[in-house]
Amino acid sequence: MEFLQQTINGLSLGSVYALIALGYTMVYGVLRFINFAHSDILMLGAFSAFYLSPTVEKLMGPRTPMGALLVVILAAAICAMIGALIEFLAYRPLRKRPRLTVLITAIGVSLFIEFTCQNKLAFGSNPRPFPTLVNDKQIHMGGLTVGSNDLIVLAVTALLLVGMWFLVQKTKVGTALRAVSHNQQAALLMGVPVGRIITFTFALGSALAAVAGILYSLKFPSIEPLMGVQPGLRAFIAAVVGGIGNIPGAVLGGLLIGLLETFAGGIPGLSNYRDAIAFGILILILLFKPAGLLGRSTIEKV
Repeated sequence: MEFLQQTINGLSLGSVYALIALGYTMVYGVLRFINFAHSDILMLGAFSAFYLSPTVEKLMGPRTPMGALLVVILAAAICAMIGALIEFLAYRPLRKRPRLTVLITAIGVSLFIEFTCQNKLAFGSNPRPFPTLVNDKQIHMGGLTVGSNDLIVLAVTALLLVGMWFLVQKTKVGTALRAVSHNQQAALLMGVPVGRIITFTFALGSALAAVAGILYSLKFPSIEPLMGVQPGLRAFIAAVVGGIGNIPGAVLGGLLIGLLETFAGGIPGLSNYRDAIAFGILILILLFKPAGLLGRSTIEKV
């Protein structure tokens, strides 16, 4: 019974990592670089919900499902615009520059967001309690105890993943996204608006990060400007483990890291080594299967 309890907790946490990892893997699939500012978008999503929640409660009543949904949608829209703005100001001018230049810029953007938000004129550095969007009820099933928030996290993640699959595989935008990911120059020659698709990718990934930030805050209801660092690192590991640039791989990696972290936390003596376990798995994957569990090795022309 303890195994099932830990499995549910691990899947819930892994679902959040999977949503964050999707943003990393989508940007890498299109532009072949890691957007390290992605984890800070998660933080901005949580703070957006923090400031939106009182206003929405006044309009729709406290802790209503529709109110919570509205908060999530508005926070995702705000972060989508922020993601598109970051792409326009920081990354678009560097598209033809070496990847190392873009990578250093991404780290700079991440640090800029973190230290700006720690300023007293912004969010400040002190942790704040995340508002209760919906009442967390304990559901007892036999010997299992499941929080309603865990079920919400699993349900929302499943819906978003199905929506992502439909978007990528069954729509014109998804076809264009796959074309740009495969070969930008060929896609441009075929009339695909590459610039718009790249901006759309950043906006969509940022919206998913915002939702992940809210779900993460439901599980760990304390938010501060550096809250995205640890889940962002784990999600990056998940993306690499599953196969960076591979959407199903990001989901698999997120769930795997979430399960391993949860089970390690429940074993005496291993709870202090959860980070070491995650990075150890990353090292093993890079040594023995560099393309990831679901990735494919490719040969780059020099």
